[in-house]
Amino acid sequence: MFLYRRILVEKEHELISPEKNCFLQSNIRQSMNCVEYDRTRRGFFERRAIFMTLFLCLVFNTLISGQSISNVGTSAASFLEMGVGARAAGLGEAVVSLDQSATAMYWNSAGIGRVTGFQVNFSYIDWFIDTRYIYTGIVAPIPGKGAIGLNVISFGMDEQPVRLVGQEEGTGEFYSAQDIALGVTLAINLTNRFTFGINGKYIRQQIWHTSATGFALDLGALYITQWDGLRLGVSVSNFGSSLKLNGRDLINVLDPDISNYGVDNINVFYQTDAFDLPLIARLGMSYSHSLFNDKSQITIASDFLHPSNDSESINMGMEIVFLKTISIRTGYKSLFLRDIVSGISLGAGLVTGKIGGGKVTIDYAYVDWGVLNAVHNLSLGLKL
Repeated sequence: MFLYRRILVEKEHELISPEKNCFLQSNIRQSMNCVEYDRTRRGFFERRAIFMTLFLCLVFNTLISGQSISNVGTSAASFLEMGVGARAAGLGEAVVSLDQSATAMYWNSAGIGRVTGFQVNFSYIDWFIDTRYIYTGIVAPIPGKGAIGLNVISFGMDEQPVRLVGQEEGTGEFYSAQDIALGVTLAINLTNRFTFGINGKYIRQQIWHTSATGFALDLGALYITQWDGLRLGVSVSNFGSSLKLNGRDLINVLDPDISNYGVDNINVFYQTDAFDLPLIARLGMSYSHSLFNDKSQITIASDFLHPSNDSESINMGMEIVFLKTISIRTGYKSLFLRDIVSGISLGAGLVTGKIGGGKVTIDYAYVDWGVLNAVHNLSLGLKL
């Protein structure tokens, strides 16, 4: 039997002509060259991913370094610091390496790079003293490349009567205050593990007839490590122009010389200062692991924050998902921050079955703000 197999092998070798042998050797060399090319290409993208991460870390460390005291109250557009999404609020806002929904355009623009379908998110916060904070985000994937998205942030209040000294009941006029940010986000998957994102936004603040406008960029990167479940994220938010109020409400009438009756009242224009945007650098890490079975998992996340107008702090959060349907969350925001106001947060989420070809997500969060009482967050999402 052994001799028979040996004869067959020898016959097969005899049947291969020198031309066929050269052809086979050529194909083998081409395959080896292709493998070597793929390795070189992957190495190039990995080096570029590492370079981008180091670049963002450098920005993280240098743009707002040298801060020795708290600069609370020295920035414009504070509504850009308020956070987006009930899921993030329930996790103590520790989502820089975690969020991959339409709300990621706020936290880390690279987070939308791996969405698999069209997504819409609407978030509502019943904020203090009868103010409202609303976020709307829309994301669409770019097959094989990444994703693109649009986002709108609105913060304001209802109209209030104008009151003056001697007219405490009102003049019959009404004023309102409204802040808004309109953004466009692009996320590109540079490798199968590394994503880079950028969000450009237009910012406007207005109170009655006075307003300020500006532009800003958000940069972000997301890295999925070789260790299953471990993810790293970094972002720099609100890098842009200063805001300066202008408008007809800054015009007033004054008498420059009260003692001289020959000088009439003249129009004057109040000159306002320009204030920087609240620049925020975030560095985050998260780890997810299956719990009981593949449809349930636990996630632990932590973010380090370095803002330009406050001291450094840490956000931490934990989420448990059961059967890919029900989620419970808890977190703590601003650990180690001086004069801390906010505290523990609790949240829950529900993913419904397919409705009209998509899935609906409902998220709620309760955030304790100490002496300022609690804030309730609600988010609705649609995934197609």
